[in-house]
Amino acid sequence: MLGDILSQREIDDLLKALGTGEVDIEEMQTTKEEKKIRVHNFLRPTKFAKDHLRTLSYIHENYARLVTNYLTGYLRTIVQVELATVESLPYSDFTNSISVSHAVILGIIDFNPLNGTIILEIAPNLVFAIIDRILGGIGTPIERIRNFSDIETAIIERVMVQLTNLMREPWESILTIRPRLDRVDTSAQFAQLINPNEMVAIVTMNIKIGDIEGMMNICIPHMVVEPIVQKLSTKIWFSAIEKEITEDTKKVLEKKIECMKVPLKAVLGSSNISVKDFLTLQLGDVIPLDTGINEDIKVMVGDILKFKGKPGFNKNKFSVKITQVIREED
Repeated sequence: MLGDILSQREIDDLLKALGTGEVDIEEMQTTKEEKKIRVHNFLRPTKFAKDHLRTLSYIHENYARLVTNYLTGYLRTIVQVELATVESLPYSDFTNSISVSHAVILGIIDFNPLNGTIILEIAPNLVFAIIDRILGGIGTPIERIRNFSDIETAIIERVMVQLTNLMREPWESILTIRPRLDRVDTSAQFAQLINPNEMVAIVTMNIKIGDIEGMMNICIPHMVVEPIVQKLSTKIWFSAIEKEITEDTKKVLEKKIECMKVPLKAVLGSSNISVKDFLTLQLGDVIPLDTGINEDIKVMVGDILKFKGKPGFNKNKFSVKITQVIREED
């Protein structure tokens, strides 16, 4: 390299510094030799590079968004799911963090088509809050963590099946996976699935359901993702998500969207009556509605108000004439 060649003046200055003792040749050799030394811990080998952990962070940020939408809709309450950390640890550190004093919820997931399983762990206080919401409660925190009953385990198993299915989309740019919930364990002793010294990636998410906060951990062994570890690169990740869509693909998508069917209903009005009046309704009875004669009625697309209109007839069929389009900003 030309940049490594010294000029005659630089050589003379270096010889002068060596002669006066300003530069110690032995110290220079020691410093150079120290740079070649690299510390390696054989008990905790580094198998997940920082680039791999960064890609896992991007994947599970998307997963956290999907879990937020699912739990918010399913539990009918505000749920916040945020990615906290992604770190590489020995499997023994993960199992030691699981409490053995009370029941836990561990979802053992077959990570098809890759060989091996990953673990989904949810904090017990979150599990009890989810079960309480599903059974009609308000998600009241339990006073003392106890073992789960068979019914409670069956309920949370249905939730974990959905959480497992939600993993497919975030991983799509890396690999088309078909994860399947193998079983749900409620004891920490069943967590001994792989060698304690095996390195794993621990993805930790903070979940807030009302006033209840807890963590959800995803344990991904290195041996499971080893065949695709080269794909866990941020360069490959961004190249996959930034792939340009061709005009032909856009046209195909537009045609498919145009052919989709959506439920449309016209709401003439609403009324509140007592159960007693409802049970005594007869043919010919009139129920007054809260919509005036000259008022527009609501036209719903699904459960969203999109139009207003006037009811009438068209070719001997009930019809609605659209009089106003409700836009998002309205």
